[in-house]
Amino acid sequence: MRVLHLLVNSIDRFTEACGRLLAWLVLAMALLTTSVVVLRYGFSIGSIMAQEAIIYLHGCVFMLGAGYALKHDSHVRVDIFYRRLSRRGQAWVNSLGGVLLLLPLCGFILLISRDYVTASWIIRESSPEPGGIPAVFLLKTLLPLLALNLLLQGLAETLRNVALLIREGS
Repeated sequence: MRVLHLLVNSIDRFTEACGRLLAWLVLAMALLTTSVVVLRYGFSIGSIMAQEAIIYLHGCVFMLGAGYALKHDSHVRVDIFYRRLSRRGQAWVNSLGGVLLLLPLCGFILLISRDYVTASWIIRESSPEPGGIPAVFLLKTLLPLLALNLLLQGLAETLRNVALLIREGS
């Protein structure tokens, strides 16, 4: 049980660190967006690279923030029945949902994104826009990173709920 607790805490610390880093990316995205708008409408200066950088930052925040959102129970949930359940009932729903839905979904995303991302890396796919960021392959790499990040936090949440069921079951 001690090893399980250490594993869950390690994953939680990793997810928290990612969340703090992503918060800074949100600030960078807001500042960059403001700069693009001021330059475009104030000085008639446009930058495809800056506009694509906003898209890359946005992708990072949403794709890599999924595990953080899961940890803080911030995902959208239809909880008409869930909220009425006891803590133990909620732990059952969370455990089964993790094992039967979330973890397999993460595995599926990893599996189907492999060839897509690999092909992009092989050709070092770049922006089709002149002056765009020559690293679309990095953006596509967010797909398996999303799956790995969510898989780790999903495992931690599932183990946490299983531990609660074991504790309260005795």
